[in-house]
Order: sequence, then structure tokens, then C-alpha cells
Amino acid sequence: MRHFKKIASVCCSIALGMLALTGCEDEHFSNINAPDWLSEKVDSIANAQKGDDEVLEGMMEDVYTIGNTDYSSGWWTVFSKYYVIPEGKKWNAVFNLSINPAASNTYKNFALIICNDNEREGEGYLEYGAIRYDNQPSGNSEWGDYIDRSYVQSTLTFETDTDEGISQLGGKVTLTVDRSDPESFRVTITNGTVTKTYNQPSPLVNLNADESNTNIRCFLAPEGSYINFQQTNIEPIGGLTSAEDKNPLSMTLQGVPDEVDLGVPLDSAMADVTAVVTFEEGVTKTVTAEELSFSSIPDMDTEGEKTLVAIYNKTFKGENCEQPIMASATFSVVEKIASIEVTAQPSRKNYYYYTSPATEGMTGRTLAFDPTGMEVTATSVTGTERVMDNSKLTFSTIPATVGDHTVTITAAEGVTATVSVNVSESVDSEVHNSTNMVGAEDNSTAWWTVFSDDFNVPAGETKFISFTNYTNGVNNWNNYSVVLRKADLTEYAVVRADNYGWGAGYEDNVNLQTSGGQSDWAAWLAEMNGAKVTVYVTNCGNGTADVQAVMQGAAGTTYTQYYLGINTVDLSDLNFALTMEGCHLVFNE
Repeated sequence: MRHFKKIASVCCSIALGMLALTGCEDEHFSNINAPDWLSEKVDSIANAQKGDDEVLEGMMEDVYTIGNTDYSSGWWTVFSKYYVIPEGKKWNAVFNLSINPAASNTYKNFALIICNDNEREGEGYLEYGAIRYDNQPSGNSEWGDYIDRSYVQSTLTFETDTDEGISQLGGKVTLTVDRSDPESFRVTITNGTVTKTYNQPSPLVNLNADESNTNIRCFLAPEGSYINFQQTNIEPIGGLTSAEDKNPLSMTLQGVPDEVDLGVPLDSAMADVTAVVTFEEGVTKTVTAEELSFSSIPDMDTEGEKTLVAIYNKTFKGENCEQPIMASATFSVVEKIASIEVTAQPSRKNYYYYTSPATEGMTGRTLAFDPTGMEVTATSVTGTERVMDNSKLTFSTIPATVGDHTVTITAAEGVTATVSVNVSESVDSEVHNSTNMVGAEDNSTAWWTVFSDDFNVPAGETKFISFTNYTNGVNNWNNYSVVLRKADLTEYAVVRADNYGWGAGYEDNVNLQTSGGQSDWAAWLAEMNGAKVTVYVTNCGNGTADVQAVMQGAAGTTYTQYYLGINTVDLSDLNFALTMEGCHLVFNE
């Protein structure tokens, strides 16, 4: 439209000039071939306005939402449809990316996942890798065995994952995955403000078991954001979704409180409830409490368990629907709390921390409170008492300093109680692997195929192990990783040498403290080939574990890393082992 307006302005100017010329006595104007001249002028201006913008051809409507519109979708929980891209073809997609205004991490956007022609995580599924929209050379904004980060460029680069500016990634995004050139593979992601490209000067290898099938699949995975998909030039598996109005089919309630104080009106109690509504053709939308009708069965006038019934009666576009839909949930009405008291002390009151060279300069280090075994009794405004569920309480953190510390326990009503714990320094001791080397000496070891011995870490103790790390130097993750697990190999968490981790004790852990990445990953990776490493694992006695590492690079630079407060740990069953990919470890030198 902006090009049309400029062309129209030129045409008007030309027309006025021609009218002025007709009033002149000079007859030469009649010799000008006006239509050709005018056409050439307009074409020249239009071409000048095109710039390098790619013209999207063959676009089809595909309208649906990916992710919760309250920005609550976690990583690897929601996905777009599959878009299959044959060899020699190009996939163009257009969508609106909504970024959480309160997002504090640059990775809360979306990633393009590139895989072979198989169902995600099914039999035979293999990934080329992932390219996230944000660009952070010091972090993991791209990954995968077939993604070379040296081919990535972006007009916006973040130094750390807490830099400001993630809002610049939002808005209308055009994504292109280009296999049209048999000698290259290219990806472009742009919203007109931020453009990120991946230009690989070679084609993708074929990861399909059937060599005659050269297709790849692509899909989108948002985290802490959501996508309103709009257009595609390739029909996805499952078909296109029309933008025509759609009737609701079902909904799921979110944010229903477990307990409501007696005397609080139902609408006030449910003011923060939302519902994810699924419409025809699989389109979803999150609606707020204002768009729902609530009722309680039985009523709110007495204590006890209630059934919340919510009704929604709108189409996708907000018109009255043909058939309203309903969802239900349970909650309890209880008397308002006047005070709380600790009536049974927690069973774990002795906590431990360890200071290695990785944490000796750290400030503000804390430990998480462990309420195991604790009983808190609430007294209502009428004097009745009840034992509270500890999950409904919040706890202050504990300074990682030697001595007795007071923990403040807070109920939802703001009433508090306190309990004391003791913090001590952990005692360390060295462990040794039974073999001198783990992993293939040529650094060909595949992920999760070889491990060191398992080393038990009793409560309150720190175990450390030293080794030399050798890497193929291809990717940051081609180094050692530390696995925390039970004796039966049930995992708590896995943490890598390059500031990355996963597992129940790592993900969604609000108390987890990490050291962040290196300022120069390329230099770090080069020095990791032959680096002297010491890893420390501490059983903190509060259901958490700490992992610290000191890495003396091959060129003499000292690097450090820590992951503090990995939770879900059974303090009577904590073990660790080392594993690797594209790497090998040498012990007992």
C-alpha cells in the first residue's frame, strides 16, 4: 500500500504538469508519447521502492494460535503444524509473534525446528537442529549437529540472555526456509526491524531412512510467547485452517484457586481465571474471566468443597455461538486465616554449602528452605484450626553463610510464622574413576552412550573429581556433562560445561542460580581441548544439590561454572556421573 500511495502521488504531479503544458503556446508537447513516458516513470519509482523485500507467492490462509496467550507456555510444550519442504522448494510463512511485555529473558520468543520427515520424537525422528529468533553468540540461540553457528547473522545481537530489547522481536514475522538452490540451505526470519539469517553454503544431508525421500519437516516451538499463524505457501500436514468464524468446541480452565475465603463473592474469587478455548479446525484462544459466566455448586455461603462451572458462548470472532460450551473445576471455601503457627518442626534443619574457586567471589548466594516434615496450623477468624498444605505457603530464602538463620513462612492472607535452620560449610573429599579414560580417544563418542562411574554424595558432603577434557571443538556441547541421579539411574538433572541444563531439578526452578555463559565462547571452546577440569558436587541437605566447575584452559585461561540449588533431590540418594558427546575424558593423570 505504501508503494501505491507514492506512485499515485507521482501520477497526480505528472497529470497536473501535463495540464499546465496544454496552456502553453509551444506545440512540442504533442510530440511526447505520454502513455509510454508515464508508464516508464511509474515503473522506475515502483522498482526503486521494492528494495530487497522478497515477493511472497502462492500464499494460503492458515489461521491458528500456537501457545497460551497469557505467555505461560513452557519450552517444548506447544508446537505449530508440520510443514514439509521438498528438495528444491522454499517455504514461506507469515505470522504475528506476541512477546510478553514482562519477559526478562531473550530466549522467550520462538525457535524454528528442522527435522527429517518423521513425527516429532517418534521412531526414526532426527533433528538437523533449531534456530531461535533471538541471536546470542554466547548462549544457545541455535543448536543441533547440522547447524553451524558461524553461518548465522542478525541485525540484533544479545550478549547475555537477560539483555533488554526482546520486545523488538515481536510483530508480524516473515519466515523463509529455502532449499531452492541445490548447493545451499538458507533461513531468513524478519519482522522488518530485526532480521536473522542462516546461510549454509552446502545442502542439508538426508536424514531419512528411505534415501529416496529427500523431504524435511519444519515446525515452530514458542516459549513464554505465542504465535498467531496467518499464511503459508505450503499446505501443512493436517491441512489449512480457515479464518472464517468458528464455533467453540471445548475449553480448559486455568488459574482456579484451590481455596477461597468464606464471604468472598464468586466473581471476585475467580477474577484471575482464564480458559483455553478450542474452536473448529483446531484454532485455540485464551479468554479472560470477564468473558466467562461462573456458578458454584453448591453456593458460596458455607465451607466445603465446591464445583466451579464456567460457561462460554462466543465464536472465535466474538459473536454469539450456536451452542455454548462448559468446563468445570473444584475448589474449597474455607474460613479466613487469622494466624499460623509451626506445630511440627521440619525434619531437615541442617543445611550446607561449599565454596570453590567458581563461587568464592559470589555475592547474594542463598539456599532454598526445605519444608519436609513441617506442619503449620492455621487459626481462622472464628477460632477454628486446620493443618495447612505446605504447597500453599511461601518461604524466605536462607543466606549461604555459617550460622543460625530465621525463615519466614507466609500464608496467602499475609500472615506469617518463623522457623530456624542452621547453615554449615560442607566438607569435601576427592573421588576417582575406576578407568583412566571415558569416551573414544578420537572424540567420536555419541551422546548418552558412555559414562564414568557413579559417585555417591552423602547429605552435607561435597565430592570432587579432576580430569582432562578433550573435544573435537565442533560445538559448545562437545565437552563433558554432569548427570545427577539416583542409584536406580532416575535423573534429577543434567548440566553441561557450556551453561545449559535440563531435568526435573533444573527446569522451572525459581531458586536455581547459574553463573551464565562465557564472554567469548569461541576462545573457551578452543581452550577446552586439553582443559584441566575439577567438578564439585554438594549435597546441601535441603533437597537440593550444587554443581561447580573450575576449568583451566589449554592456553592457561581459568574458566568457572556453577549450578546452585538443583532441586527435587532425595538427600539420601544423590549420585553423579560424567558423560560427553564428541569428547573424551582422561582421569588419574
